[in-house]
Amino acid sequence: MIAAQLDVLDAQITLIYAEDHGGPSPLDWRRLRRAEARVTRAAADLADRTTDPQRAA
Repeated sequence: MIAAQLDVLDAQITLIYAEDHGGPSPLDWRRLRRAEARVTRAAADLADRTTDPQRAA
């Protein structure tokens, strides 16, 4: 989960810096969306582990 959140932060920082160099590219936006999707998947996986005792082990 932490690694996924760091990916989002890194993508957001890239977008901020891109503003000074002509704006973010479509690839920058795609990177952010993918990082956000990883956070969502990690959160769902973590929630499943806490509610399903067999996966928690």
